[in-house]
Amino acid sequence: VQLQASGGGLVQTGGSLRLSCTASGFTVDEYAMGWFRQAPGKGREGVSCISGGGTDIYYADSTKGRFTISRHNAKNTVYLEMSSLDPEDTGLYWCAADPGFTMCLSGTPSPSTRWGRGTLVTVSS
Repeated sequence: VQLQASGGGLVQTGGSLRLSCTASGFTVDEYAMGWFRQAPGKGREGVSCISGGGTDIYYADSTKGRFTISRHNAKNTVYLEMSSLDPEDTGLYWCAADPGFTMCLSGTPSPSTRWGRGTLVTVSS
C-alpha cells in the first residue's frame, strides 16, 4: 500500500487548492480514504473521509461547506477540493487509507490506517 499526496502550496486567504492522493498496491474503492492535517503547534485532525462504497463521508466541522472529498476510481485517486481557505487551514496534510469503516464515522485513524507523505498547505493572510 502506497499513497502519494500532492497539490499543496501557498495560497491567499479565500483561495482554493485541490489536493490529490494517488494510491498503488490497492484500489481506493476498497478502502476508506481520508485526509488529515496538522497545523503548527497543534495535534493531528481528521479533515475528511470517504468510505470504500462512497456512502459514508466525513467532514470536520471546520471544513463543512468549504471542502469536498471525491474519488476517481479509474485513476485510483482521491481528491480534496478546498475553497474559501483561511490561515487556520495552514498545515501539513496527509492522505490515509484504512480497510475498516471507523475512520469515516469519526474522522480518527485506526491501528490499521496506512499513511502517505504529507503535502504542505500554507494560507497567507
